[in-house]
Amino acid sequence: MTPQEMLTKLRAQNPLVHCMTNYVAMNIAANVVLAAGASPAMVHAEEEIAEFTAICGALTVNIGTLSSPWLASMSAAARVAADNDIPWVLDPVAHFISGYRRKAAQNLLALRPTIIRANASEIIALSGQVGAGKGADSGDSVEAAQAAARALADQFGAVISVTGPVDFVTDGTQQARISGGSIWMPQVTALGCAQTALMGGYAAVGPAFDAAVACLAHFKVAGSAAAHTAKGPGSFQVQFLDALAATQPRDLAQAVA
Repeated sequence: MTPQEMLTKLRAQNPLVHCMTNYVAMNIAANVVLAAGASPAMVHAEEEIAEFTAICGALTVNIGTLSSPWLASMSAAARVAADNDIPWVLDPVAHFISGYRRKAAQNLLALRPTIIRANASEIIALSGQVGAGKGADSGDSVEAAQAAARALADQFGAVISVTGPVDFVTDGTQQARISGGSIWMPQVTALGCAQTALMGGYAAVGPAFDAAVACLAHFKVAGSAAAHTAKGPGSFQVQFLDALAATQPRDLAQAVA
């Protein structure tokens, strides 16, 4: 499906997205998903997972502020998603910074996410190589992560989305590059985490590769539009939410190559 078709379908279906994200990202992630045209829910208690995840269109898992109770809930939700053929997106935020986090990311990866969305350093490290990441920030180029992305796609049967100035998406066979956006985007806290949540919305309504491309295109187009009137990262965040809502399906084609 084209990005245009994906956005039209997203807004027509308004899928429920189970967003298991971090404390920093919850508010912006919920607002991004709503502005784009889907319906977010932030449910983390393990006692609710079996019932709630099963009724959602997609699950997203972000390990930004990881803890043992959240990890147990995330693992349980991923299993429910797998048992019910529900697509799920893994965002392995800064998974290389500690042994605990590395193990958590590998255990989640073993549950075979539908899509992995991460920056270049996270993708390189996830493939077993040494990257130049600094916490949640990438120190590597998207180009440097492309081989690792293809290897991960082949190994886990997942769509890999590498984000940066020009995003790269591959399922091991197909690939796409998505350009646009704004220099302000990396300066808005948790905007990447919010993108993961929205990617779940797109995954709920179409094929995984097409979902990743459409979500990244939506972000790039909205980012470019918001940059025209923003005066800095604060005003950019407000303008970006408006631009997500204002983006029309026909606008997405310009971002994809």
